[in-house]
Amino acid sequence: MLKVKPISADRLPDLLRLMPKAELHIHIEGSLEPELMFALGQRNSVAMAYPDVESLRSAYVFDNLQDFLDIYHAGTLVLRTEQDFYDMTHAYLARAAADNVVHAEIFFDTQTHTGHGLSTDIVINGLHRACVDARAEFGMSASLILCFLRHLSEDEAFECLEQALPLRDKLVGVGLASSEMGHPPEKFARVFARARELGLRLVGHAGEEGPPAYIWSALDVLKVERIDHGVQALKDPALMARLAKDRIPLTVCPLSNLKLRVFPTLAAHNLGRMLDAGIVATVNSDDPAYFGGYINQNFTQTFAALGLTAQHAYQLAHNSFEASFIDDTLRRQYVDRLTATFESFN
Repeated sequence: MLKVKPISADRLPDLLRLMPKAELHIHIEGSLEPELMFALGQRNSVAMAYPDVESLRSAYVFDNLQDFLDIYHAGTLVLRTEQDFYDMTHAYLARAAADNVVHAEIFFDTQTHTGHGLSTDIVINGLHRACVDARAEFGMSASLILCFLRHLSEDEAFECLEQALPLRDKLVGVGLASSEMGHPPEKFARVFARARELGLRLVGHAGEEGPPAYIWSALDVLKVERIDHGVQALKDPALMARLAKDRIPLTVCPLSNLKLRVFPTLAAHNLGRMLDAGIVATVNSDDPAYFGGYINQNFTQTFAALGLTAQHAYQLAHNSFEASFIDDTLRRQYVDRLTATFESFN
């Protein structure tokens, strides 16, 4: 691991913005900014509940995960065509590239959209086409992770998976998202076993609002390779020891945690303690249109609040590549770019 030279606090934000990084926890529907939402609504003649963009933006105020999910799902009603999904994904990838994200693993769900009468192929083809175009347009790689909605049944998750199988080559893995409380990971044990048989990579939301027991279940029952969020792990020393020993990554989303009041302030966040404990933590934006920040805002605001250093920055960016589902050759290329950025920064 590179030993990073000290950098003054006033220069650190520039380094955080400049360093190449991977984003591993981004819900693409959560990147839908009000301006684009209104444009898509008009294009598709979808009636909006708010008269203008500003009134919609002012509604992005909520106190908990469920209130957010209610607004979030209402916004998905404007997505009707393959081009809509392409435009939404392209807008996110352009924004991520501006933040020097060189690789993104994008969460999406089809269940919301098939519930609105759309076909699975409309969703996946639109998303995938934008990911392919990002290579030439932005010089970045991107892949797709299909998330099952945990407030729905496992039978519905099986149906979702089967509908996606004709497009299997356009997916890298499956995940588990939506309301955590009351929906433990073991509810989806069989469908995750099926996805594993198919060769899909496995991730899952656990330990955001739910207890450490949900993280244990995600690891031991679902056999996920990566935990999304996982901030409640610090309540369980044995779990922390396991995460560090087995190098199980956590995709942490600080501004999301703040917005949903998982922590009262950024200064109370446990990201620094995770790194000190040897956890493979990463920084991500979750649902940036709703939570007030894309990945660089998550980095700069969290580092300022916690007093983290350039060494922590290198560790987090390095972790993001280690935790990603890219091949070893591309991983080495990205890590080399990261190291070169730090060595040349002055």
